[in-house]
Amino acid sequence: MFLPTTKEEIINLNWSKPDIIIVSGDTYIDSPFNGTAVIGNYLTNKGFKVAVIAQPNITNKDIARLGEPALFWGVTAGAMDSLVANYTATGKFRNEDDLTPGGINNKRPDRASMVYTNLIRRHFKNTKPIVLGGIEASLRRVAHYDLKDDKLRRSLLFDAKADILVYGMAEKTMFELANAIKDNTSFEDIKGLCYISKTKKDGYIELPSFETCLDNKQNFIEMFKLFYENSAYVNSTGLYQQHDTRFLIHNPPQDLLTEQELDEVFDMDFTREVHPFYAKMGDVKAQETIKFSVVSHRGCCGECNFCAISVHQGKSVISRSQQSILNEVDKLTQKQDFKGYISDIGGPTGNMYQISCKIHDTVGKCKDKKCLYPNICKNLVFSHDKQMDLFTKCKANAKIKKVFVSSGIRHDLIIADKEIGQKYLEFISKNNISGQLKIAPEHTCNNVLDAMNKPKQESFKQFVEMFTNINKDLNQFLTCYFMVAHPCCSSDDIKELLIFIKKNLQFKPEQVQVFTPTPSTYSTLMYYTERDINGKEIFVEKDRNGRMKQKLTITQNFEKKSGHSSFRRNPNRHSSYSSSRKSGSSSYRKKY
Repeated sequence: MFLPTTKEEIINLNWSKPDIIIVSGDTYIDSPFNGTAVIGNYLTNKGFKVAVIAQPNITNKDIARLGEPALFWGVTAGAMDSLVANYTATGKFRNEDDLTPGGINNKRPDRASMVYTNLIRRHFKNTKPIVLGGIEASLRRVAHYDLKDDKLRRSLLFDAKADILVYGMAEKTMFELANAIKDNTSFEDIKGLCYISKTKKDGYIELPSFETCLDNKQNFIEMFKLFYENSAYVNSTGLYQQHDTRFLIHNPPQDLLTEQELDEVFDMDFTREVHPFYAKMGDVKAQETIKFSVVSHRGCCGECNFCAISVHQGKSVISRSQQSILNEVDKLTQKQDFKGYISDIGGPTGNMYQISCKIHDTVGKCKDKKCLYPNICKNLVFSHDKQMDLFTKCKANAKIKKVFVSSGIRHDLIIADKEIGQKYLEFISKNNISGQLKIAPEHTCNNVLDAMNKPKQESFKQFVEMFTNINKDLNQFLTCYFMVAHPCCSSDDIKELLIFIKKNLQFKPEQVQVFTPTPSTYSTLMYYTERDINGKEIFVEKDRNGRMKQKLTITQNFEKKSGHSSFRRNPNRHSSYSSSRKSGSSSYRKKY
């Protein structure tokens, strides 16, 4: 059942008013891939009355159409940071929007969290608390670099003038917060949220203040390291950061959901349709991608430096039970328009289903090393057999013709799985792809790969050889995503990348994207400071023409042969649930 979004629906439900109203920068799709739907349905199942206002008209009183909530407002920019959704890496406005009815990008304002909060306060004086959430809030929760302004900005909580900021995936935090506000008790110790205080918080780590970060880039580097180290979901410490005369209090991350709790989230009865109020305004292109897709897990232990997933979803992978996934797949087969195809079963990285760490529960995220870089950690427990078994059981359903693997996969994990890595690649080649397999090596020059925290060139070459041998009789091929203008990437590196593609791949890459500096990633830190994570000076291409020239060096070379280009936009995984590196029109697959 849809959450109400009109006054008529509120009346039909016999509500005097909603407990919570969620305002979103995306249209309202009642789907497990839509954060508004997930949080709204989760709180509804816990006994709260939740309503939705999606993409409110900011020129009139649309924000007030449901009145004022009894408990609080929830405000989210949507599945993507609004500036990333609205602008390309070189500052060009995006005319199309897959999450707006009709596909025209004319309903999501820049800095949507701030705009919606100001709208609420304009129409409701001294209103109920305003709670920011979603990826825009999550990645802007401390002092951060902003590409559009080309400078540091304060925590979004200060700029938006909201009351509370909730970060991460947030089901537990929102439930605890809703209970605290309902019972009129303090929310200040709830994990996974931030608030503003006149005083410091005892026992918390002090981050360099916003003002000192403005004065000195080295201070910002130290601030970000402390912030990133304490963004893991186990054994992290609370933080505080001074902004002028007040303090941002940043509580430790919320506890990870257990398998049973994650199942509970995805077992909710989603319609998977656009709410009729918005559906009549036009088709929503994202719906094509997500309607028959399934989330198998959250989080990613890859920690690519340009990727927002680590800070938002987390560096630890949590997986659903096999039975929960099979139950959801069976529900999809019962939909009237189901044609026999599951578009995807995956997560931020498709082949991380059921991956785990031997010591995670005791030490949390290691501060002195990473799970996959420069080599795969000996404490990482992974095997591809569980995903293969899952796909086999899904295919056993008589109504299913094929289950596709559309989420990005880590080729280094396949190479490292000596027991069944090759068997897994053979399996998905025969059963779960159709013509091509998409992977994201990002680059092939080791100095750039080091800056990205990506596996070395040799690992990619081994994978290409393995895939080619397996698929020589299947008439299937690889397609790759590459990134240019990342910190450390020079014009010489681009020339080497082009030579590698021609020599070793002999096909046109699916997508070449210009690196987009987005808040709260290590790559953005490098872009802003022009130093690597160890403080060493590095080359950073900041000139807009120079950044575009790097892309054109690759794309125009192939366009001359083909007469056309399939290079379409896709932000640098700057989404709240990005598990796919699919481009532009279908990049929404796993976001919230």
